[in-house]
Amino acid sequence: MGQIKIYGLKERLNPIKESFSNIIHSCLVEAFEIPTDKRFHRFFPMEKEDFHYANGRTESYTVIEVSIFEGRTVEAKKKLIRLLYERINSGLNISSQDIEITIFETPKHNWGIRGLPGDELSLDYKVNV
Repeated sequence: MGQIKIYGLKERLNPIKESFSNIIHSCLVEAFEIPTDKRFHRFFPMEKEDFHYANGRTESYTVIEVSIFEGRTVEAKKKLIRLLYERINSGLNISSQDIEITIFETPKHNWGIRGLPGDELSLDYKVNV
């Protein structure tokens, strides 16, 4: 299970949402072996006055937050991060300097999905990759 939030300037993010989602999803499928039909992405296009960032970043600056069940290996999480940087740069021409990624892991029992606590769900994919 994963919920992805993508924050960026509205003018930059809106035109590339579909491509961005496809890139993120391809990285999750490869790094975490999630099923191809499990896509939960939320875009947060921001007004300039609501999205502040440090010097050295451009208007392409984007924050990606990945919320997942705990259980992935350090290697799988690093693979996801590397794939995201590589594919976002090559597919959307956004510099690694303009991408920040945070992975938030929580126990399955902290999730509520389809009327059940996450640790009571029967999943059709593995989490421990």
